[in-house]
Amino acid sequence: MATVSISAPVCEGAEAVRVGVVLTTVPEGKDCVVISEDGHGVNYTSGKTKEAKSFSFDQVVNVDNIQSFHPELLQPLTESISSGYNGALLTCGASTEKICTLIDHSIIKQLLANLFSRMLSHEKEELFISVSFLQFYPDGSAVDLLSPNRQTLKLVQHPVLGSLVGGLCEVCVGSEEEAYALYETCREKLKAKAGSISNRCSSLFSVAVEWKLHPEEVESEVCRSRLQLFSLAGGASRTDLRGVNPLVTVVDQIPCGDTTTDKLLPFLLQEALTGNSRTVLIYCITPQGLLDDEAPSALALAQKVRSLETKATVGRWCPRATEQEIRDGIMHLQNVMKSQGDSEVNTYRLAELTQNLQVVKNQSWEKRREESKKIKGKTQSCRTLNDNWHSGDHRESTDAMKYLQDQLKQEMEKHIREGKGNVEKVQERVARIQQLKEALREETLKNSTVTEKSELCQQCQLEYNKAKERRRQLKEDHGRLIQEEVEKMERDLAQDQLPTEGPQRELLVLTRERQVLVLQIEALRTEALQAERDLQDQYQRHQTELHCLREESLQVFRVFRQVSEEQRKMSEGRYRSVLLEAVQDAVYLSAQNQQLQADNKQLLKAVGELKDALAARSDPKADLLTQQQ
Repeated sequence: MATVSISAPVCEGAEAVRVGVVLTTVPEGKDCVVISEDGHGVNYTSGKTKEAKSFSFDQVVNVDNIQSFHPELLQPLTESISSGYNGALLTCGASTEKICTLIDHSIIKQLLANLFSRMLSHEKEELFISVSFLQFYPDGSAVDLLSPNRQTLKLVQHPVLGSLVGGLCEVCVGSEEEAYALYETCREKLKAKAGSISNRCSSLFSVAVEWKLHPEEVESEVCRSRLQLFSLAGGASRTDLRGVNPLVTVVDQIPCGDTTTDKLLPFLLQEALTGNSRTVLIYCITPQGLLDDEAPSALALAQKVRSLETKATVGRWCPRATEQEIRDGIMHLQNVMKSQGDSEVNTYRLAELTQNLQVVKNQSWEKRREESKKIKGKTQSCRTLNDNWHSGDHRESTDAMKYLQDQLKQEMEKHIREGKGNVEKVQERVARIQQLKEALREETLKNSTVTEKSELCQQCQLEYNKAKERRRQLKEDHGRLIQEEVEKMERDLAQDQLPTEGPQRELLVLTRERQVLVLQIEALRTEALQAERDLQDQYQRHQTELHCLREESLQVFRVFRQVSEEQRKMSEGRYRSVLLEAVQDAVYLSAQNQQLQADNKQLLKAVGELKDALAARSDPKADLLTQQQ
């Protein structure tokens, strides 16, 4: 890539959205799409109406020199982000896997490398970088692919921090390699979750960058910026089979001032196109697509986006000062409510201030780093479990069973050797033996179930691959047969002595074409029958697998019920023995109490008789004994 000189400092104010267009293929049909001489426009001529149109953009390139976007469009974007501004990159029209891969490697990866290079070159000691990933389904629903708990996502408007997405999970990163690896992981997860509609799902990969302006100060100001990488699915035409690009709806609503929406994607797009951001749009256009109106619709949409303006400002704030200001506002409002009484307005305002305070507290770097560690830990553990499962590593389960068997054997030998002894020790040993038996039974059931399930899944996958290969081979054979028939028809027509034009020639051509069509229909019928048989076999296998899963669930419930019943009986027996011991102790203590009371009465009676005897003798010692008592 060519060396680019550092541009002038970025200034605040209104700035138009910059647009770059990529022509993915060379026009081969009737429509004509030509890049202007200066490389900043496109001349389009319709093949039907012969109507010529000119579109102006910031840069237009072919797919071969897509790297030239960096000095013209993307380098200023990274400079703005490193200066404290928000930036957004919107990519549209990437309809094939090849174009998506090219965008990821040539645009996204290089953009992240430039951003991290500029941020880390400043040698900022107090630097915080995090990433997040959102997936948007065609119905507008959003999913956080980094969230292990699938928290509810909602829009939050903060007076200092601006627009935020509440409940969004972030992962801290320290290099462009780590950030791009997370991006690729989330893209693969998107394809796996969405399945057949993955090409109709949009996504948003965000990189948040924050650093302290004065690290030596305790209450230093924090400069925060954000890079948003939108990947928008769908076409610019209303009749596109992939659905309508969300950008079409948002651009149509902007002149009307319609901003009331509860969907995340339209709001975020409108914020990027007209709000606090420096925005670049890269639109990939296929001149000769399946639809005749897709190319002109896409060009018109890109030019309309270029007429929009954003109002970017530097993001600076002081966390402690903002938190203290909100706390003071809450205390003042509470005093007002105590003196003047509660009102709906004050209650609503108090709830709003409390929410703003919670948002500020959630922006703490320490808290976000802690949450990031938890997310990384859960993601790593899930990845490790999946890797172990797919590699067939069941040694942990086998080792656990062996360990439980050894422990059970030792406990049984110890129980037989020691025999009867202390009741409490015997009960503890029996309970431990019972627990080991239950654990061994559960581990054996789990191991057998996992093995059966693995074998069944492998068998289903093998049968599916065989059927797929069989259909592919059948399709190739039919295609080869039809191609041979077409070549034979062309040779026969070339050897025929009939004139090139005329009813006899046309009748002969139609007859030969009819033979080819009949052959094609027969081939399609054969392929359809084969596909139907494969589908029936697949259905039978799925029914078998479903039956196995149902039996497995019932067996798990039966084992759970059996274990619960055994635990209940053990608990009941233990409680009965404790109650019996308590009753026996109570009876014993009652008998001892009665015996002591009887002894006490006898002693009192003996003392009384002794006193009477001494008094009858008139012994002086009796008086002394009486005084002492």
